[in-house]
Amino acid sequence: MATKGLTGNQLKIIAMAAMTIDHLISVIYPNYPTDWWIIGLHIIGRLAAPVFWFFVAEGYHHTHDITKYIGRLFIFAFISHFAYNFAFGIPFIPFRTSVFNQTSVIWSLAWGLVALMIHENEQLRQWQKTLLILGITAITFCADWSSIAVLAVVEIGANHGNFKKQMSMMMLWVSVYAAVFIIFINPVYGVLQFFTALTIPLLGKYNGKRGSWKGMKWFFYIYYPAHLILCGFIRIALHGNIGVMIGA
Repeated sequence: MATKGLTGNQLKIIAMAAMTIDHLISVIYPNYPTDWWIIGLHIIGRLAAPVFWFFVAEGYHHTHDITKYIGRLFIFAFISHFAYNFAFGIPFIPFRTSVFNQTSVIWSLAWGLVALMIHENEQLRQWQKTLLILGITAITFCADWSSIAVLAVVEIGANHGNFKKQMSMMMLWVSVYAAVFIIFINPVYGVLQFFTALTIPLLGKYNGKRGSWKGMKWFFYIYYPAHLILCGFIRIALHGNIGVMIGA
């Protein structure tokens, strides 16, 4: 009989589609316009990040080799840095323009996995864990979704099996991100971040199965930088070599 709910692969496809819409709209209509239909498309884009946070945390609990998993993510983060910055017109060398949006969210996801491993390490004392994770939040502050992605991965992973607590803690940190966005970047787009809550019903339908296609992991590793490079060419074709968001 068919398994009810959504597989991991299906959720990742939804997230990738939402992410692509969000990034395309950012390069076609730059600098945070507030037309209702553009905001609506960015709301769809909020479905992406929580899915990736969730499955990085899931990966921690199911991978056969956490060291190789972390290594892959850091290699992926290095490659994605250039694709992400090209997409949005952000200098490849960080901090030449801002402390915000200096590299892709993959940097935070990789460090989020490290932070989760630290959090779950029984040989470390609590004060050691706290200091190490605080250090990780400092070095990921500059990324897309900032250190919030790190803390979301930690909370989702640490509360594995308790979906209600996973999602409530995730939204607590999203609220912090939204507040920073409202104060320092753009109030409308700050409020927009709360629509990540729309992902909760989707994640609630996760049936615990990966899906039949085993190549999804490698497909995402190729698709993520590839779609960003395409966004970069669209940006240049439409606007010239200018930046389209904060950090550019």
